[in-house]
Amino acid sequence: MIPQRIDVHQHVVPPDYRKWLNSHDVGRAGGIDLPHWTIDGALEVAERFGITRSVLSVSTPGVHLGDDAEARTMSRAVNDYTAEVVQAHPDRFGFFATLTLPDVEGAIVEAERALSTLHADGVILLANSCGRYLGDPAFDPLMEILDLHHAIVLVHPGELPGPSVDGIPSFAMDFLLDTTRAAFNLVKNNVLRRYPNLRFILSHAGGFLPYASHRISLAMVATGARDPFEALRDFADFYYDTALSGSPAALPSLLAFAKPGRVLYGSDWPFAPAMAGGYFNNLLDSNETLDPHTRDAINSNNAEALFAHTEPARVR
Repeated sequence: MIPQRIDVHQHVVPPDYRKWLNSHDVGRAGGIDLPHWTIDGALEVAERFGITRSVLSVSTPGVHLGDDAEARTMSRAVNDYTAEVVQAHPDRFGFFATLTLPDVEGAIVEAERALSTLHADGVILLANSCGRYLGDPAFDPLMEILDLHHAIVLVHPGELPGPSVDGIPSFAMDFLLDTTRAAFNLVKNNVLRRYPNLRFILSHAGGFLPYASHRISLAMVATGARDPFEALRDFADFYYDTALSGSPAALPSLLAFAKPGRVLYGSDWPFAPAMAGGYFNNLLDSNETLDPHTRDAINSNNAEALFAHTEPARVR
């Protein structure tokens, strides 16, 4: 029997967004070609994977390619498109709204519209926006607004603010570092405690964070920013998704580190093709170290509990 899953990390590629990226000579993201997305394709993979609900989001590079006005226009367009998809299939989809960072003013306006009018389930923020990482004090006004909405924030990696290495696709390693950097900066600048109503989901099991958390926490001593043991508790307080990370190598480290109830299912489709998603699903389903309660929690129960506190509570 196929497990029933809630997918918190599934992407959408609106047609006009694809055209806009192509007009800027962006045909690849994370080292792979932009995939084609259709509603039928999303429903087909949901049937194949046992996904009862998919929370859609736009992946890297997001909508800010250097021009604030363009970013604002495109964020409205992709959020309106995705909201229409959700409205047409309210029992199958939810969505995380795309914002305009590093344009903070535009991000606040669109966050208010998306959360209040479009009834988004949360927002997606890139780990770094034009080289500025989440946790940057300049982003605090947006955090204040999101905190007022008790928002769920999916943190998704992007290209590192530096040169890539030829022959190594960004998604393979750079993405993991990007997410880890964002998590460190959020904790270093005490964002989780200053804005306690925010719930952050770290993509791809948090990058390198669970595995290297104790080592990373020592950097709090080196910078003089936070008590390292307090920082460890904050690191464990993030939510984490299993996109491309449900392996017998990665999952034990994640479950040993994250607080109970903090691990959520993610497929990363269609940037991760169905073959890759099926591979990681099989690893998750066949993991003999997981008891049925833990497996059900990862597949759906933890997400149900998380989204039950949102308005509207779509993902149930």
